[in-house]
Amino acid sequence: MQKELLDKIMKPKSIAVVGASTKEHTIGSDIMKRLQEYKFNGKIYPVNPKGGIIEGLQAYTNVNEIPGEVDLAIIVVNAKFVLDTIDQCNQKGIKGLCIITAGFKETGKEGAELEKQLLEKVRSYGMRCVGPNCLGVVNTLPEISMDGCFAESLPERGHIGFVSQSGALGGGILNILKDLNLGFAQFISIGNQADVNAETALEYWENDDDVQQILLYMESIQNPANFRKLASRITKKKPVLALKAGRSAAGASAASSHTGSLAGADKAANALLNQSGVIREYSLKNLFATAKVFANCPIPKGDRVAIITNSGGPGIMATDAVCEYGMQMAKISDATKEKLRSFLPSAASVKNPIDMIASAPIEHYKQTLETVIADENVDMIMVIYLPFLGLKDIDVAKAVMEIKKQYPQKPVIGVFMTKSEFFTALSDMDVNMPFFMYAEEAADGFNRLNQQRLWQNRPEGKIPCYDVDRAKAADIIRQSICEGRAQLTTRESIDVLDAYGIRVCKSGFATNIDEVVTVGNSIGYPVVMKMTSKTTSHKTDVGGVRVNIQSEEQLRAEYNDLIAKLTEKGLIDGLEGVIIQEMVKGNREMVCGIATDPQYGPMMMFGLGGVFIEVMKDVTFRIAPLTDIDAEEMIKSVKAYKLLEGARGTTPAQMGQIQETLLRLSQLVNDFKFIDELDINPLLISEKTGEGIAVDGRIKVRLEEAKSALADCCTCGSATC
Repeated sequence: MQKELLDKIMKPKSIAVVGASTKEHTIGSDIMKRLQEYKFNGKIYPVNPKGGIIEGLQAYTNVNEIPGEVDLAIIVVNAKFVLDTIDQCNQKGIKGLCIITAGFKETGKEGAELEKQLLEKVRSYGMRCVGPNCLGVVNTLPEISMDGCFAESLPERGHIGFVSQSGALGGGILNILKDLNLGFAQFISIGNQADVNAETALEYWENDDDVQQILLYMESIQNPANFRKLASRITKKKPVLALKAGRSAAGASAASSHTGSLAGADKAANALLNQSGVIREYSLKNLFATAKVFANCPIPKGDRVAIITNSGGPGIMATDAVCEYGMQMAKISDATKEKLRSFLPSAASVKNPIDMIASAPIEHYKQTLETVIADENVDMIMVIYLPFLGLKDIDVAKAVMEIKKQYPQKPVIGVFMTKSEFFTALSDMDVNMPFFMYAEEAADGFNRLNQQRLWQNRPEGKIPCYDVDRAKAADIIRQSICEGRAQLTTRESIDVLDAYGIRVCKSGFATNIDEVVTVGNSIGYPVVMKMTSKTTSHKTDVGGVRVNIQSEEQLRAEYNDLIAKLTEKGLIDGLEGVIIQEMVKGNREMVCGIATDPQYGPMMMFGLGGVFIEVMKDVTFRIAPLTDIDAEEMIKSVKAYKLLEGARGTTPAQMGQIQETLLRLSQLVNDFKFIDELDINPLLISEKTGEGIAVDGRIKVRLEEAKSALADCCTCGSATC
């Protein structure tokens, strides 16, 4: 990362504005004005070919004319002059660049080539670069005071580090910070992120005490593996909130054209953020609502919420919201109840939610909050106010904040169901707790605090390495690719799973009626018969799966019927044979598998399977490789988990064995990175033992990658190999 080089950009002692201008309402003019208006604590050197005086400062015709040392060059010249400007900066010894100029990869092929040359120069010169095509950079630390961007409003001081891939969006946000009652420590508009990207900023701010939480607006994640590594570590220290745009197909397409880089599938992005401890928001409103909560609340010690209200209805709705997030309503201690009764009227309720009734004066708000904060059974407190009897909202807010100041150890959120003028007044005050209009917003804030608490307490997790027969799996896959087949047969797929220690049905392979009968008799009835073909992968579509075969006679009849049907449909030539399997009894069908995202890599799936997979869509995803904690969370996160626990008297599933199945699949795809798709559907839960048993499997590889990876071992002599 080279922190000292990034310091040249974010903590400069001197700045050259290359492209500074006297012409009003130009970027070169606005950058100069913002630096001066925000009282940058270093030297500013305007650079313009005409020289002269710009904003009261001597302008230089060339970077090399500047008499002193320069840490940062903010470049706003035309794109065709940027490369020459970088050369001049190198000659001057400037190591930090912020390239505002547009006209690079966002414009197409020629711009992409220009950006490639830009990056080559930056790296060869040992520089770091923000942009191009960006809004600029900001650092509100008093000893720096740098507003190096061209947003309309000056930045508000705070402790948020914000990275925006969209310059205009970042500028819009800077303009409304005061209304949001938020302030930033540092802001980076990464633009095309040729060099500095979100990952760079994450690592840079990891140990910066002035940045207490990190906000990300992203349209793409350039290096998912590195992002996961960094974010997983940093989120243990401070909250990271992300608004990842491009959720829809149309949005992903727009993001791709906007940034000039691939926007990954949203399921994969969501899995990555989840595994990295990043709190994902789906709107700017929610992003900044959550940021406001983290800016004013400590991380709670638990999830027990107390509600203080002057109206029963909102208290009930708040209770519903808290419970819907899976948090607990705190059990108020007897001592706390007794103290509350000593000053609240007899009509008040001292159970949680605590209803002080409509006549509650300011003093009751103060006393009740002070009493509840002291209760060890309470982790978070919601204070609800509705306007009654002439009580002024702003006075109540001030009183509550006074108590909060004295007792900062627990999160307190105010819900003030009052006029919008109240929130406008708050924007001019130094607040120490968040305020919202509705209880649901406060409950959401508590949920995010609790989410961060759970993540920080979450074990790191381990990626186990099982003893498997990798050579056997490789031989099976090699045979398929030597025949030019990307799709493994059912038999081959099941044999690969078996080689990796995944519990599969007892089975045998047969190619004629005599072998079919021999295998069926050896396994014992009832059995299942499945065709395995080199040309037909979806067996059920052609009647290739026959279940609950009770006898040798029925087995003979089913086999003969299968052969007749395949012959009739012209599919007999691809038939490899049939698999005879034990008939596992169970009505709980799960699915687990692997799909490969072109940007994020192998993505693991688990959930309700069988015929319900497409209808119910009760599945969850994680990016491989999985840790043991990832696998456990996958299983517990689906709604079908209740079925696995043993609902209505069924045998509880062996959770550890199912978890191990997912981990073995993760190891399989890590060993054979060319696996493109893998399905175990269904993973049938045995009613007898609770085991998850793979009764069917399908594996597809990326043929050319597989050939390359296994070429040194392929000895079949096939022309396709």
